[in-house]
Amino acid sequence: MSKKQQKRTFGLIGFPLGHSFSKRYFTDKFEREQIADCQYELFPLEFIAHLPVLLDQNPTLCGLNVTIPHKQAVIPYLDTMDDAATAIGAVNCIRIDPNGQLTGHNTDAIGFKQSLQNKADGKWASAPTQAVVLGNGGAARAVFYVLQQLGIPYQIISRKPTPNSAIEHTWNALSVIISSIKKHSPDSPVLVVNTTPVGMAPNTDMCPELPFELLDERFLIFDLIYNPAETVLLRQAEAKGCATLNGLEMLYLQADAAWDVWNNLV
Repeated sequence: MSKKQQKRTFGLIGFPLGHSFSKRYFTDKFEREQIADCQYELFPLEFIAHLPVLLDQNPTLCGLNVTIPHKQAVIPYLDTMDDAATAIGAVNCIRIDPNGQLTGHNTDAIGFKQSLQNKADGKWASAPTQAVVLGNGGAARAVFYVLQQLGIPYQIISRKPTPNSAIEHTWNALSVIISSIKKHSPDSPVLVVNTTPVGMAPNTDMCPELPFELLDERFLIFDLIYNPAETVLLRQAEAKGCATLNGLEMLYLQADAAWDVWNNLV
């Protein structure tokens, strides 16, 4: 049976995949929209070097989502990337053409930007003038890209700052940074984005070490985690009067954007 006659296969690569919502989301989508010629599978891939074997073993694959820890490691295995993925330096979506060419895209940026704007509409008289991003991995790179597009200056907090980075700091500097932002922009909204997995299921009792005593209603805390829906970070931020947002809407938006990519709708 030829690839055209078989079901088109889409899937998710990453490791581990116990937290993934993708298979349920796309399976429900196919049933709801009566898309009978498609299926979605999970492909736990501990080592990205195994990707060529996976592709050989699954000739009906037409597209992949990419999650932790492969969003950057997958790049050398691609034939090309679109402009956004190239600028971001991370890929979470791959289109596989009939000739086998792999094209990398980043739909995390699309989902993050739209979700942030949906939350901000009507919430603030002006956009945030400062942002603090927790983490510097693949998901963080999409956030940096969007903040640059929106003209929002940001500082990065990470365990291992990149050498010579003027905007990246270790966690022990976080209190000083937030205090400085409040002092120099006392009336402006401040965005804090958690791109780390700290607090994600199954470790739901964990929380990034934010100085909650410094937070107030001017802050929007955007936690990209979606499982659980309310992390310890969001719960503690809400108690300080902060606006909060989890990663669920972003997840749906990036999945819809991936479907558009796979079907050449964008």
